[in-house]
Order: sequence, then C-alpha cells, then structure tokens
Amino acid sequence: MSLERISQREESIARRYDYDDEEQVIVADFGTAEVSVDVLDDVAIVVVEGEENYQTELELPEGEAQAFINNGVLTIEVGR
Repeated sequence: MSLERISQREESIARRYDYDDEEQVIVADFGTAEVSVDVLDDVAIVVVEGEENYQTELELPEGEAQAFINNGVLTIEVGR
C-alpha cells in the first residue's frame, strides 16, 4: 500500500491510497460542509458548500469507480 496527500487546501484532508495495483481509494474529509460528487469516466467533480463554496475535480485512474459520502467524508473506490 502507498499513501499520497492530494489536498491542495490546508483546511481539508485528502489522501490517495494504492493497494497492490488492484484498487485505489481516495478519501477526503470535508467536516460539516455539504458535499456532492458526480463521477464521470476519468474524473470526479466534487462540489462543497459551507463557509466557503468551491468546486474541484479529481482525476481518476482507469477502472470502475464508486463514490459515497458518510458524515462529511467522501470516499471514491476505483477497481482496476
């Protein structure tokens, strides 16, 4: 497993985990902000509404992606 911090913002925590070339997991904690995500072929569009509103795009590797949000934590799993 390898770990990479992918957040461009100091106040948010986002990391990418790689598991033996089989699966990649992206996890981002947005706290109490309202978060929505739309997964397209090779990109996830994340919209955050809170004290500051913004939109960001995360490039995804090839594979089938599933995204879910639980208590302000966004998880995107990509299987190869």
